[in-house]
Amino acid sequence: MTRGTKLAAVVKANAYGHGTAEVAPFAAAHADWLAVHTAEEARRLRRLGLSSPVLIMGFMARGELHDLDADVHVFVSTDEVLRWLGEYRRSSGISLPIHLKIDTGTKRQGFERSRIADVCRTAAGEGLSIVGIATHFANIEDTLEHDFARRQLALFGDAVAALRRELSSDVPYVHAACSAASLLFRETDFNLARIGISMYGHWPSRETRLTWILDHGRNGVKLEPALAWRTVIGQFQHVATGETVGYGRTWRALRATRLAVLPVGYADGYARALSNRARVLVGGRPVPVVGRVCMNMMMVDVTDVPEAAVGDEVVLLGRQGDAAVTAEELAELSGTINYEFLCRLSPAIPRFVVGDAGEVAAR
Repeated sequence: MTRGTKLAAVVKANAYGHGTAEVAPFAAAHADWLAVHTAEEARRLRRLGLSSPVLIMGFMARGELHDLDADVHVFVSTDEVLRWLGEYRRSSGISLPIHLKIDTGTKRQGFERSRIADVCRTAAGEGLSIVGIATHFANIEDTLEHDFARRQLALFGDAVAALRRELSSDVPYVHAACSAASLLFRETDFNLARIGISMYGHWPSRETRLTWILDHGRNGVKLEPALAWRTVIGQFQHVATGETVGYGRTWRALRATRLAVLPVGYADGYARALSNRARVLVGGRPVPVVGRVCMNMMMVDVTDVPEAAVGDEVVLLGRQGDAAVTAEELAELSGTINYEFLCRLSPAIPRFVVGDAGEVAAR
């Protein structure tokens, strides 16, 4: 990170599935800002007792504007939200600071650069202060060729200059960097960077990691996943040769088989697409998932782990001994990306902040 650049830790979507209550206090202790998607996420951070500046990056409907303090900053992408923020200022006496979101080619959120003068006039008429300007990259993660990102960066530079002219002053907060941009392009740092997936110990994509290696070698950045997902063996089933397992009878035993039944299923975020494809770790060894993943349970073949017993730890995601199952592996088998796999972990799963292997085993 460039010296002087402030860090916004992105804790939206239940802290990328890791747990807002568990992650946000640590993030607040090490980052300058916290970034979320919704107004309710911002309110939850305050209920957790966190006083860091908060950046709401997503769309807010009129009815979501309540109980927000003056250190909650808001991405604005539409004239309607500007008017609603003006209404909120008049009814509450609180003027939420605005960061203009500029569309530089992602075609998702954002004003066109040509609208900056109009937006500044509207904001002034509503009694609102524009304190920031931001954009988001469309294709910085998914490719080894970054010409489009550089074009977006150039367009954003023009927008920043236009806003400075309109305000007749500098802009306190200029930001474009996500995890991939912060890793690959120092020129995107400006004075605030929004760091998401890499904060949790994951590369944004295989292409991002490869670009880093091509440019810097294998040294300098080591990302270690922060989250492990564990369960225990609930019971065993013995399956004779030729018998089938689970809904749809999608798996047939080719030998006498000992199955362990695990109290985890797709309701918890273990994707049904992993049926008959994924592996878990038992006794430090990988064993296959067999049969269809059910809503609340799944089966694994532990024939080759004869010492396995009811209550033994099973690692669904993470390390056990010398073996590991990664979010990237499970995401690929599910036909998705590590972001989605992590974010879809059910908020109902108990989460514990642990410090060492002994504490993990105790939990």
